[in-house]
Amino acid sequence: MRMRRKSNLEERLAACGDKILYLDRDVLDFSVKDDRDLLDIAGIFGNDNPVELEIGCGKGQFICELAKREPNVNFLAVEVSSNVIVDAAEAVIAQGIENVRFMRGNARYLDCFIPAGLIKRIYLNFSCPYPKNTYANHRLTHGEFLEIYKRLLAEGGEIHQKTDNMHFFEFSLEQFSENGYGLKNISLDLHNSGFEGNIVTEYEKRFSDMGMPIYRLEAYVR
Repeated sequence: MRMRRKSNLEERLAACGDKILYLDRDVLDFSVKDDRDLLDIAGIFGNDNPVELEIGCGKGQFICELAKREPNVNFLAVEVSSNVIVDAAEAVIAQGIENVRFMRGNARYLDCFIPAGLIKRIYLNFSCPYPKNTYANHRLTHGEFLEIYKRLLAEGGEIHQKTDNMHFFEFSLEQFSENGYGLKNISLDLHNSGFEGNIVTEYEKRFSDMGMPIYRLEAYVR
């Protein structure tokens, strides 16, 4: 079901000021990529701290908690919907969090805006599994996206994924392995694994409360 457009959305977005960066392109041809739109990330944050990226941040619960735990890391959080990202940006402002900026746009264009080799870690939390095989190339762990992540990741960088969907997780394992990534710290039941430091997202709590296992992995470029 499509989310109803929030009232006063444009005014609320404007009130978020420079917390939201808009990744707009003149064309919708994903094959057209150049460096004319590269962002000055250090200038945006006002420092040279390491940068981490969440793709599909939802209402921002995860990124807010992570940013508070890691004040010396800069965080970029991507979401395609203005209707959703406004809640996340407002949460950051309300909590006085200074080391987060949001990027509204399509993840396929991230390497047009983020300089190569900048990102220390990418988080993929409960991405849409797109269960129909005809939509497999929309999954954020499809090989096309994994090639984009390779360009974004710094040397030694990692991707951390969590999902409640077993079939999507199996798909992800295959895609990482087939596209030059190594895998480690794979969990088939995160909440019963003894893993420390996990930040529970709103989706995660909902699924866990239903008795569903949470799947997690860490991937790195070999």
